[in-house]
Amino acid sequence: MTFLAAAEHGDHTCSATWQAWLTREGRETDVDYMKPVECLRIRSRDGFAEITYKPPTNPDTHSAGHVIAKQETNVHLSGPDQAEAAAALLEAIGMIELARVDKTRAAFRHPHHSDTIIAIDTVAGAGDFVETEISATDNGAAAFHIEQVERELGIDDYPVVRLPYRDLVMEREGSREVRSE
Repeated sequence: MTFLAAAEHGDHTCSATWQAWLTREGRETDVDYMKPVECLRIRSRDGFAEITYKPPTNPDTHSAGHVIAKQETNVHLSGPDQAEAAAALLEAIGMIELARVDKTRAAFRHPHHSDTIIAIDTVAGAGDFVETEISATDNGAAAFHIEQVERELGIDDYPVVRLPYRDLVMEREGSREVRSE
């Protein structure tokens, strides 16, 4: 399975259409542990926790339409209390916390494409973002689908942000080196 995401920044409003698609709303915390070319993080929110790994982003993972396509590996933990145990494990094997990303997320599922999620994120200290995500095996078709959904929602003209939230937070803190893409 390939995970595709196009992260975009800009003003957003929740129309009645978006409200009908709402699947989840709440606060999330991501704690990142690897050098800022890969992603190893623990995500936790009410009643849920997981460890996620994403390989480095490079020119091969970007499409002309600014869609990022890469494999994502998720390990769901048995409960949110396991996030602390996972953090202790990562620290025990030498991982150092790089950044903590606190965000409020409203996630919407497209009514005609159950594999498509549109998320509106407010990232503490970094701003508001709209992210379109799809799980697929065909990168080309998925990129086309994301572009189509973003056009349908009127967010295709928003400026594209090429850095992950982790890097935006690290930039804001100014205390750590951030990679350039």
